[in-house]
Amino acid sequence: MSWFIETCTSSLGKKYIMAVTGLLLGGFLLVHAAGNSSIFWGRNAFISYAVHLHSLGVLVNIFEVMLLAVFLVHVSTGLVLFLENRNTRPSRYQVERSAGGRTWGSRTMPYTGLVILAFLLLHLANFHFTDHDLPIADIVTPILSNPFYTLLYGIGMAALALHTSHGFWSLFQSLGINHPRYDRAIRFLAWLGCALIIGVFTCILLLMLLAGGSLQP
Repeated sequence: MSWFIETCTSSLGKKYIMAVTGLLLGGFLLVHAAGNSSIFWGRNAFISYAVHLHSLGVLVNIFEVMLLAVFLVHVSTGLVLFLENRNTRPSRYQVERSAGGRTWGSRTMPYTGLVILAFLLLHLANFHFTDHDLPIADIVTPILSNPFYTLLYGIGMAALALHTSHGFWSLFQSLGINHPRYDRAIRFLAWLGCALIIGVFTCILLLMLLAGGSLQP
């Protein structure tokens, strides 16, 4: 058991943990985006999807607990890595000179992570810890058709885009699935996965805003 703990607490082990938990969270986002895309087929289709999902009962609760555990491990490990990297970082001048190959996504990972955390708390307050006696469409449409919430969710989507664009690419590096010859293709796949997720959520925001709080059946 000690070897497992030593592996998980090593620098390489923590990067593996970030990669695996990030992959699981990315998979959840894809599934979540696919499920929520039912809203494009109208109010009844969206309600039907939500009813079917919640009919799974305790399986949903088990999944939520597992997802929360994965999220907490990802956040805590990311925070530890950030603090370790900051403590071992060379002078600011040296960092700025060597930062030419870095992207906006890689530079802002800790900060976009905090924005995503704040966005997630808002999202849960709006849609999870709320009155479930109402049809889901009657909960979603008044919130997402509000320009103020559209702005907040837009900021959340921008942070998620930056975070996942680098995260999807770096998980390949952490898992050793990388080669200079294929780096461009890996970056393209990372951006494609990010674009699919963010594209669906952004289109939902625009649909709600343009619908003005009223969905077609």
